[in-house]
Amino acid sequence: MADLHSINDAINKRAGRKLLPSILVSLTLLTLIFGSIYLAPLLFLALICIVIMLGVRELAHAYRTGGIELPDLPIMAAALIILLASWFGDTEGLAVSTGLIIPILMFLLLLTSQKDFIKRSTSAVFAVFYLAVLGGFILLLANNDDGGQRILALVILISCNDTFAYFAGVLFGKHKMAPTISPKKSWEGLIGGLIASLIGGALIFHNTFGVAWYVGAAVGAMTVVTATCGDLIESAIKRDLAIKDMSNLLPGHGGIMDRLDSALFTAPAVWFAFELINRYL
Repeated sequence: MADLHSINDAINKRAGRKLLPSILVSLTLLTLIFGSIYLAPLLFLALICIVIMLGVRELAHAYRTGGIELPDLPIMAAALIILLASWFGDTEGLAVSTGLIIPILMFLLLLTSQKDFIKRSTSAVFAVFYLAVLGGFILLLANNDDGGQRILALVILISCNDTFAYFAGVLFGKHKMAPTISPKKSWEGLIGGLIASLIGGALIFHNTFGVAWYVGAAVGAMTVVTATCGDLIESAIKRDLAIKDMSNLLPGHGGIMDRLDSALFTAPAVWFAFELINRYL
């Protein structure tokens, strides 16, 4: 038993997080995602809205830790409007609501205070774009006749990259990819995630959507780039604000933002891939 605890502690130390709680949280999130989208799509909409609101709250708190004072409610309201517009108005709703809400939000912040307006307004706009606009593409994927299958493809692609990059990095990682931004991320991990994503993409797109395996593999390769960029950018945000995690809401993961980072950058790319597939293949 002591040996098992020693092995577990060694894995946790090298991975940088507790593995068992992380797995349990991941399974719970997957249950909520697929349970809601297959039971009632509006439940999935509600789930995504709640998750994005929590993300906004986390980011606003992180801003305050970094010396940027912003009110939560206006940013959360702006994000919610964009998400609802994306669901009920499709791409037009996402585009128009973004064009209308961002200037209104900036003006509200100006009315609140003129101090540090550029820093405050750009931080608020970044939060809305990062969470609501990019998050809106998750809803665009889901709000289709085959929305469940599209979300399944998104989850499989992200999971293939994140899971196998994680284990490959833990087992073989020696060459740091971005040591000043994300010290745990390695080139070996990237290769592991790439191999898994190529296979996962080929299988899910060929078996579920009936397209050639190499198309799915190409989408898989694309998601490695987007998911990695999303993770690095979220790490850069935390380093810029001098925080380790956005919060401790999810055991073994950190905060909501620590789980959203890959999905936010990957969802628009996967949505675009489906648009190309539907139009040309």
